[in-house]
This record gives sequence, C-alpha cells and structure tokens, in this order.
Amino acid sequence: MHQSPARPRSLVLGSTSRYRREALERLKLRFEVAAPDVDETPQPAEAPRALALRLALAKARAVAQQHPEALVIGADQVADLAGEPLGKPIRHEHAVQQLRRMRGQTVVFHTAVSLVCLATGFEQVDLAPVEVRFRPLSDDEIERYLRAEQPYDCAGSAKSEGLGIALLDAIQSDDPSALVGLPLIRTCRMLRAAGVPLP
Repeated sequence: MHQSPARPRSLVLGSTSRYRREALERLKLRFEVAAPDVDETPQPAEAPRALALRLALAKARAVAQQHPEALVIGADQVADLAGEPLGKPIRHEHAVQQLRRMRGQTVVFHTAVSLVCLATGFEQVDLAPVEVRFRPLSDDEIERYLRAEQPYDCAGSAKSEGLGIALLDAIQSDDPSALVGLPLIRTCRMLRAAGVPLP
C-alpha cells in the first residue's frame, strides 16, 4: 500500500514579542504564536548567558506541552553589563538609569534560541552573543531618545532596528539578526536539522 508523504509539522513561536514575530516572518514560513507561561526570575548568582539559555529552553518546553506535535521556537535575550543582567526597563525612570549606566560601555546582549518537538524528542538550544558599544551619551540625548522611541519593552532600553542605532558606536556579532531578539542564522540551522525545508 502506497504511503502518503508525512505532513510537515506545524511551527509555533513561543513568544508574544512583536519583534520576534516580525523577525521570524522574514523566513516566509507559516507559524502560530503562543504565550509561554514561564517565571523569568534569575536564579541566585546565575550568569546572564546561562539565564538566556535556560529561559529560551523553558519557554519552548512550556509551549510544547500545549502543542506536542509541533516544532516550537523559544527565545530569550539578556543584556549583560559587566556580568550583571539587565532586563526590560518597563518604566521611563528605569530606562534612564539603564542608559546612564551603559553610556561609554560595552554591553553583551545574550540572545538564546531553542527548538523543541515533544513528538520526536527533538531539542536544541544555542546562544548568539552580540557585543554593543554605547557612545558616551549625555543626559539630554538619553531623554530625547526615550521620549522619541519609548523602548520600555526592550532589554537594555535600546532598539537597534530603530532610532536606538544612533546611541551606538559599534555592534559585533556573527548573527546580526540576534540583537532584535531572535538569532535567525541559528534558528535556520535548527529548523533544517528538524527537517524544515529552507532555501
């Protein structure tokens, strides 16, 4: 009896971040979006790199419980200032404090991505560090930037894909897309390993 070819697995982005959704749309794949229910509190003495990796995998696993047949992408980004994790500022005054601390400094944005499929047992996680050197910003520059862009939902208070690029002196990474929150080169590598056809 002739067997029909296996249907491709559905793809789920385990994130409510519009930045990650827009990034994944670049790959021209159909996908759903689901919110991961994960406590993002850092563990005692947890390094920013380890935190990003742990949370990316935890988010993918959490969403995979609800979509066991699907391929689930999880991602997380932690800004690292001299070993200290910087999260999303949420409020204006916190963003001001973050940018004052980062001016003239090099900050590493640890962007982790994972791909999980419970049905097949597939599980991978990887990290794309991005070194970002901030200009020596004045208080006026910080205030003008925050009022113009309001990047309060971004780790480290700066959106490089927008006006935030004007705050920077240099960006160094082997996966430039990672700074937006989803390292697409590593994501493509994982999707191909899981059998998803990509150009």
